[in-house]
Formats: sequence, C-alpha cells, structure tokens
Amino acid sequence: MATQKLYAGAKLRETRARLGLTQKAFASKLGVSLPYLNQMENNHRPVSAAVVLALAGEFGLDVTELSAGDAERLVSDMREALADPVFADTMPPLADLRLAASNAPMLARAFLELHRTYRQNHERLASLDEALGREGGAAHVSPWEEVRDFFHYCDNYIDAVDRAAERFAAPDGQVLDPERQARAVLAARGIDLRFSDSPDVRALAAGVLTISTRTAGPTQRFQLLHQIALLTQADLIEATLDLARFQSDAARAIAKIGLANYFAGAALLPYRPFLRAAQETRHDLERLADRFGASIEQVAHRLSTLQRPGMKGIPFFFVRVDQAGTITKRHSATRLQFARFGGACPLWNVHQAFETPGRFLRQLAETPDGVRYLCLARDVSKSGGSFHAPVRRYAIGLGCEVSHARDLVYADDLDLANARAFAPIGISCRICDRTECHQRSVPPLERQLRVDPDRRGILPYEIG
Repeated sequence: MATQKLYAGAKLRETRARLGLTQKAFASKLGVSLPYLNQMENNHRPVSAAVVLALAGEFGLDVTELSAGDAERLVSDMREALADPVFADTMPPLADLRLAASNAPMLARAFLELHRTYRQNHERLASLDEALGREGGAAHVSPWEEVRDFFHYCDNYIDAVDRAAERFAAPDGQVLDPERQARAVLAARGIDLRFSDSPDVRALAAGVLTISTRTAGPTQRFQLLHQIALLTQADLIEATLDLARFQSDAARAIAKIGLANYFAGAALLPYRPFLRAAQETRHDLERLADRFGASIEQVAHRLSTLQRPGMKGIPFFFVRVDQAGTITKRHSATRLQFARFGGACPLWNVHQAFETPGRFLRQLAETPDGVRYLCLARDVSKSGGSFHAPVRRYAIGLGCEVSHARDLVYADDLDLANARAFAPIGISCRICDRTECHQRSVPPLERQLRVDPDRRGILPYEIG
C-alpha cells in the first residue's frame, strides 16, 4: 500500500518563526539543504521521514501537529462559505481549496472572516426592524462567532489554562477534591461561601459568593470552580485574551467567561488523571461521571478537548443541539466538521435522543467523504429546580472515527466490518453531495437540478 505523502509547508514555516530561526539555521538543524527546506516550506516537496524525526528529536515537536487537521477544517469551512449563492458561478475545485488551506491558511481565514462580515451585513439589511434600530450600521464580526472560532481553531484546547487547572486539582497527578480546594481558596481570601434557594444565583459581592441549590451537584461545583478561575487565574486569562486580539470588548468579555469555564471543566476533570480513567473504563461516560462527580455533558465535552501535544486522547467530536435541531455547542477534533450556521443532518441519531430520554443511542455513520464514525447520542434535559421553572431540553452527540471504536465500550456487539451497517449522513443539506436522500430539505447549491413534471419522486427535482 502506498504511503500518503505529508505536505506541511505552512506548519514548517510557523514552527521556524516560533523558534526565531532563519531558513539557513533551521535547515542546518534539520540536516537538509537550504533549497530542500525552501521547497518543503512551499509544499513543492513532501516532508521526509528524516525531517519528521529531526523535528521531534531536535525541537521536541509533537509530529501529529504536522497533520492536516487545521487544513481540513479550513477546507470544510471554505466549502460551506462558497456554497453561498453569491459564489454560484465561481466555485473553485476542491484541489484549489486544499492548496489554499495548506499554503496560505491566513489568507483562507481572512476570506472566511470577510464572508462572515458579508453574511451578517446581508442578514442585518434583510431585517428592517433590526436595521432601523441599529445606529451607524458598520459591519463587524459577531462577537459570539469570533469567540466560537477562537476555540474552534485552538482545537478547543488551551494549554496554559489546562495545565493551570491540573496543577490546582491534581498537583501530584492524584486528583484532590476540587470543591474542598475551592473552599480553601475562598477561606484564604476571606470570602464566605453561601447557598441560596433562588434560581441562577452565582454572585460574588461584599465578600460573599452565593450559589443556587436548585442546580445539580456537578453544576454547583462547576460554578464554584468558575469563580475560582476568575479569582486565581486573572493574569493568565488576561494574557490569553491579549494574545487572541479580539476585535471588540464584547468578544473579549465572552471569551473571558469561556476561558473561566474552560478552567472549571479542566479542574473538575484534570487532564492526566481523566485521560487515564477514560482509557481504563474504555470511555464509559457514566462511570467517568460517577468517578469525578461530573455530569454526562461535562464528561463528553472534556473528552473532545484531550488534545495536549504528546499526550493526546482519542480525537472526538462533540455537539449539543436543542429541540429545533439548532447547534448550541460544537467542537470536532476529527475530520467531521459541523455546519457553521443552522442545524445538523436530520439522519444523525442526535435528533432521536429526545425520543428516548435517559438512554444512549449508538449509530454507525458514514459522511459523504467516505469517513466512517461511531456516534453516541443522549438527551441532557436540565430541570429548573421547581415546578414553575422551565425545563431546558438538549441532546448531546459524541463520536470518533471508527478506527478508534474498539477503544470504546459503546462499540461492543456492533458489526464494524459491515458496510451496510453505516447510515449515510451529511453536514447540512445545502453542501451535501448525496443525490438520493429521503430527508433532504433543500437542494445542494453546488449542483445542477433536473425537473421533470411527468415524474414524481420523494423530491420535486433530481440532482445532476
């Protein structure tokens, strides 16, 4: 079988710039000629095995960072943006998109940012009430989308914050009681911890931190650790925000909450002990939740963040949807990339989870690119804590490529070798290439349609 060649010019250039080396010095340390390095950095030659070993031995680089994970995400995002009707006559071939993502990733991200700005401005103009009620009308990237993309392109792993949380919760590799640790921090700072029956209380004022008893235990611990992050990690969080260079104060404020939440999740489920436990239990979410005093959703989300260089876990995707099918949380360390706007494929089992509360649903699925996945889904409805309080209903999806399925307890008894066992799913209808789908809601924007009034099928058209 032929070995796939590795082209990683952009990553080589980034590594050299981070080390502050000239091409000549970098080539010398890698044991290659200057012209050869230049050709690799411009993707005219693949990265050789000798260079990969030199990167690992000389610079301690995790060679998995040379993979095309970021490039695949960029390609997926560009394909979706280019499916916009405004590009109907100028769709570049997939090979060109891959070249842009590999050779000019900053240019690709600039294009995506430009399209987001166009799309947001277009939506603003389409809503008369919104347009009339907005002063100035200057187009800008949504703060929420800007923060979402920040975590997305960090693989949802923030190394400095993750390690700080691990030092807090498991300083010697052994998990301490994070709640006891948090209480000790509050006591040392003269802050009184109180619990209230009022809903949605998490306020620090006048030396008192108040947390609502109407939330579940894992949520209370998470809220407590969120405040610990703001109290003890302020400098680290602010430094991370400075490096991110958000375009607005609103985006920075949202990201600050996100980083504090990241610390809370990483302290509740510290990296190395949690990774060991996940491997020991074969990623049994219920056992992990019981062992660490966390919720199913917290465990599933944490599994998708185990991307520490040199100590990576299984690459998972994680998503949360509401009853309308709208994605409210999303992250993927796999090749599967979710639609940036709108809902998920209706053939995906995450939508069925609302029908079977309290149960895990398993699904073998295949995306249009031929990649196969093991998908889990479960409802995570959240009570408001009283009869009159609303119940928030969500479903979560967690999955990995089928090559890792044997390491999951959920793969037991599934026929992984049977191609017919894999359900055909997509990303979203408007960019899905499948020509025969009984659940298609809109035609794919990249394909021509044939309409025959004398034929009647599931759809009123055929996809060319």
